Amino acid sequence: MGDAMADWLAYGLEDAFADSPEIAVVRKNKLHSGLLRYEAKGDLDWWHVARDILTQEKANFVVMMLGVSDRQNIRERDLAKEADKKKEKDKVSKQTPEKESQTKNQVEDTEQDTIAAPETQPGKRATGTIEFRTDQWAEIYSKRIDDTIAALKSKGVPVFWVGLPSIRGTKSTADAVYLNDLYRARAERAGVIYIDIWDGFVDEAGKYSNFGPDYEGQMRRLRSSDGVFFTKSGALKLAHYVEREVRRQMNSRVAPIAIPSGPVAPATPDGKPAARPMAGPVVPLTVVPATSEELVGGAGSSPPHSDATATHVLVKGEPVAAPRGRADDFALKPDSDGKAVLPPAAAVPAGAMAAAPPAETARPEPAATPDKKTAAPKNAPAAKTTQNTPSKPRAEPKPPVRPQQRDDVPRPPRPIGLFGGGFR
Repeated sequence: MGDAMADWLAYGLEDAFADSPEIAVVRKNKLHSGLLRYEAKGDLDWWHVARDILTQEKANFVVMMLGVSDRQNIRERDLAKEADKKKEKDKVSKQTPEKESQTKNQVEDTEQDTIAAPETQPGKRATGTIEFRTDQWAEIYSKRIDDTIAALKSKGVPVFWVGLPSIRGTKSTADAVYLNDLYRARAERAGVIYIDIWDGFVDEAGKYSNFGPDYEGQMRRLRSSDGVFFTKSGALKLAHYVEREVRRQMNSRVAPIAIPSGPVAPATPDGKPAARPMAGPVVPLTVVPATSEELVGGAGSSPPHSDATATHVLVKGEPVAAPRGRADDFALKPDSDGKAVLPPAAAVPAGAMAAAPPAETARPEPAATPDKKTAAPKNAPAAKTTQNTPSKPRAEPKPPVRPQQRDDVPRPPRPIGLFGGGFR
């Protein structure tokens, strides 16, 4: 329902739901209508027309979009006609053939109300109009929005109120923003869904733009040359906003809600439910059951078989023994005398460094050439050497160690640098 904007929206919705033959779009719009007047010459209004349409149609969703023709002042004589028409309807509903006296009193009251001069209200001019975008205009227009929404909700189905897009021109754009604020506020208050399409038809600066990305992201011309209505691409993009909300409502109605459920705990003797445990049993999900129809962790399932190595390492925290001869095999085997020795040299792979033997079983280092500066003093005790038995495996020789200088051996003087310091 709505004005010419709703006609373009219906065109886009027909294309959007083309692949869903169970969904039909019914157009019930009036091209140059609005909430101020339904037609140029007539006493109809949108809230009465909408109620009559929904009474005759079998609708699952109701979409309303209008407001382009409402950017104008309100004439006082139109308000007076509406007030008179409302009073006449009230009188007809209250009249009865048996009480002519009540009818006479109602006619006299009506004449007195007509003679009485209306009070001066803010927002009125001498010409007898209420200016657009004044407080009084907003109050009257908000009342008409509420009446229209109440008529749309009379069917008991979801209602969508679509806002206006940007319109070419600074003043026209400001008017559209003003009307959208009223639509949004009244729609949220009445509990209907307001669909904001503003960002889809403006540029990066938030201003009116003829071109923009369509619903697939391709740059297209979205607005017609008049700066108000749409092209085919613009109508499809406009319908995309409404289609998304309609499908969301459809899915929320059809799709069942998954509620987590579990085994019912036995009741305690006092009638209160049993206390819920902090944690349940741990069931391995990687173990395949014995049969495909058997549930994991069921009563008839056999205990899962896990890896022994993983149990020792991950559960018990025990290290994995390294194979003999590997670089990380640091185990020492005791000999016949109870002393620890290294494994045979043949078991050590090439490139791997063997562990150093204890000091008692180490072979003597090769003799170094005597030097006067590094020679040991005469009174120094002789180094103690031990000789391995032929039956014991021989360890690989250690690399020669650089002899350390003793404190009692004189050292050569350091050369003096340029600034008096010695070179290091």
